[in-house]
Amino acid sequence: MNQEIEKVECLIIGSGPAGYTAAIYAARADMKPVMYEGLQPGGQLTITTEVENYPGYPNGIKGPEMMDNFKQQAVRLGADVRYGMVTAVDFGSRPFKCVVDESKTILAQTVIIATGASAKWLGIPSEQRLNGSGVSACAVCDGFFYRNQDVAIVGAGDTACEEASYLAKLCSKVHMIVRKDTFRASKAMQHRVENTPNIEIHFNSVTDEVLGEHMVEAVRIKNTVDGSTKEIPVSGFFVAIGHQPNTDIFKGWLDMDEQGYLITKPGTSYTNIEGVFACGDAQDKIYRQAVTAAGSGCMAALDAERWLAAQHAVTA
Repeated sequence: MNQEIEKVECLIIGSGPAGYTAAIYAARADMKPVMYEGLQPGGQLTITTEVENYPGYPNGIKGPEMMDNFKQQAVRLGADVRYGMVTAVDFGSRPFKCVVDESKTILAQTVIIATGASAKWLGIPSEQRLNGSGVSACAVCDGFFYRNQDVAIVGAGDTACEEASYLAKLCSKVHMIVRKDTFRASKAMQHRVENTPNIEIHFNSVTDEVLGEHMVEAVRIKNTVDGSTKEIPVSGFFVAIGHQPNTDIFKGWLDMDEQGYLITKPGTSYTNIEGVFACGDAQDKIYRQAVTAAGSGCMAALDAERWLAAQHAVTA
């Protein structure tokens, strides 16, 4: 059976702040962008409750509502936003071939990748049940809501130490849950955590359960040496065991680091393939904020517009 084929000038893979912003700029540039939103339309912000650190919302806004605003703006300006998932790509020649839901082929003159990253979770049911109700994977995003309260954070790397230090400035006490008897973080980050008075480190410990009916009330941890458990009253539980960029379908085509983050040329959204651009958390493992993702989406659309204009000039 022959697949349906469609030709587009600009294909945006993924949504969220980066993808929707790219769509807004590409639409205004008359690139007639087509976006496939992916499995989680709106990205990670759709599982966030209050967003208080995005400029322009003095009273804050709920994550899903914010992403709906982004989407509506893109659509109003002319972006063709579709539900669906790009399941395979062929960047060997232009136009680039992208397969949607294994049933349709898009031939794109340029591609903007905004597939984002997904937080790694512990895999316990209560963690997902209370996600957004005290459980979070972003201390910088949600730490403010736990001012002067006790919280717990799980992780042993640089990110976990950095987020524990950040939380310590806001919270009364931070319980840090570390699986082994040592950190994986750099010595500098270890020393920072160890020298912060209101951070208590629980070595040789794993999270047994997050407790609470409707909101987080405590965390039960288990000692990996003797098997004993104890409950720690907390109102917030942060998971900082890393993120996984959603870039598997680009392996073999695009340059990426050992974690799978796409590598872009410094100061741009250019990938190693001319005409393919990357933005948002798929290529940013440092900042991972909505506002930086949106900014990089703007960069990707501008880069794509200028690149296409240069191609047209050459062939004119």
